Amino acid sequence: MNTTSVSLLERLQRPEDTESWDRFVKLYTPLLYLWARRLGEQHHDAADLVQEVFALLLRRLPGFIYDPKKRFRGWLWTVTVNAWRMQQRKLAAARVESVGDDLPEPPLPDGIEALSEAEYRDYLVRRLMQLMRAEFHPTTWQAFWECVTSDRPAAEVAAVLGMTTAAVYAAKSRVLRRLRQELHGLLD
Repeated sequence: MNTTSVSLLERLQRPEDTESWDRFVKLYTPLLYLWARRLGEQHHDAADLVQEVFALLLRRLPGFIYDPKKRFRGWLWTVTVNAWRMQQRKLAAARVESVGDDLPEPPLPDGIEALSEAEYRDYLVRRLMQLMRAEFHPTTWQAFWECVTSDRPAAEVAAVLGMTTAAVYAAKSRVLRRLRQELHGLLD
C-alpha cells in the first residue's frame, strides 16, 4: 500500500496505478451503489450504473484537479446523476417511435438528495477503516479501536492488551495518521 502523503485523488491521475484504483473502487462502490438505488434503480441496473460511473471516472480522474474550495463528493454525485440521466435518455430514446422527437431531461426521483455531509463523512470514515484494518497488526488496531471508538483510557487499554501506555499512544497515532492521509482530499 502506498503510504506516502500524496492523496488518493492525486494518485488516481495515473491510470496505471492499479493499487490506487483498486482502493478507490473498494472505497466508493458501496456509496455509488447506494446513490444508484436512491435514484430508483433496481439491483442489476444499479450495478450497471456503478460500472458506468467508474468507466467515466477512469477517463475523467486523470485530468481532475482537486480544488479544496469545492467538494469532491458533490462532483462525484454530479457525475453519477449525469450517468444516470444518460441511461434514462437512452431508455427513453429506445421507446420513442418517431425520429426527431425532443426527449425531456429525466427528472430526479421525488425526494432524492445527495447524502448529507454527516452521512458522507460517516460512510467514508467507516469504509476506510474497514479497508485499513488489514494493514495493521491486530494489536495495533485493537489499541486504536479501544481508545478512539470506545473512548477507553490508554492505560486501561495497555493493561488489557499487555502493552505499554506509550505503545498504545503510538498505535493510536499511527492509525489516525494513516486515516488522515487516506481522507486527504476526499472529505469536503
